[in-house]
Amino acid sequence: MSVAEIGVFGGSGFYSLLENVTEVKVDTPYGPPSDAIMLAEVSGRKVAFLPRHGRHHTIPPHMINYRANVWAMHKLGVKAIISPCAVGSLQKEIAPGDFLVADQFVDRTKGRKDTFYDGPITSHVSPADMYDKTLSKLAVETIKDHGITAHHGGTVVVIQGPRFSTRSESEWFTKMDWQIINMTQYPEAYLCHEMGMAVVNISLVTDYDSGVVADVEAVTAHSVLEVFQKNAENARKVVLDLIGRFPQDLDTLGAKESLKYTRGDGHATSPFDIRIFD
Repeated sequence: MSVAEIGVFGGSGFYSLLENVTEVKVDTPYGPPSDAIMLAEVSGRKVAFLPRHGRHHTIPPHMINYRANVWAMHKLGVKAIISPCAVGSLQKEIAPGDFLVADQFVDRTKGRKDTFYDGPITSHVSPADMYDKTLSKLAVETIKDHGITAHHGGTVVVIQGPRFSTRSESEWFTKMDWQIINMTQYPEAYLCHEMGMAVVNISLVTDYDSGVVADVEAVTAHSVLEVFQKNAENARKVVLDLIGRFPQDLDTLGAKESLKYTRGDGHATSPFDIRIFD
């Protein structure tokens, strides 16, 4: 199936104002995705939109079926993924309302299904440079063109959720020189990488996490939602504009190169070689 080339993990705000939106349901070997997928055309590109938390935000971060979501995008023919998300800041110079395009992650989750390689093939896909550099550069340029403060590069530490950090945890993350904190980038982005899809992150900063770094009140769900809603239109404009700037040939992004020689026997492999992905 090849009905889309670019995928976006984001809520209805990204596609609600688009014309000729088609809803499709995709079955996967890992169970149902978070919701139906919305197909639309943006700047002449075929795009698939999937709300990772469900269209009514009913799925908490630790309960998202990440493998189903990513596999569904792959099944539709998607070659590149935009992964926008709300994040907390761990550094004072990264303020609420800013955008950051992450280039590294630290996994602090537990128990999440985080690979497609459960056997019989054993494969080790390196995440050393997981986020696509070409798309990240385009994302930063797009954000700046919209008059928004953009931080190019930074580490997102991904926590299990749904709870926020303690002050001690937040202070530790800050001292480690990590920039932002989130609950969904892992394993979502890594699974895209395993599938040979280029992935770019756009992080919308909503708060200062537990408040330690900026000597402010600790984050609450209400405060996150308040800032996010104020900046949701900015996020929508950036994502839709970025789609129009994507390279015409997405195979040039080199995401599939990361799948070469990932097996212990020295052979190249990819999810496309495994029968379950047919």
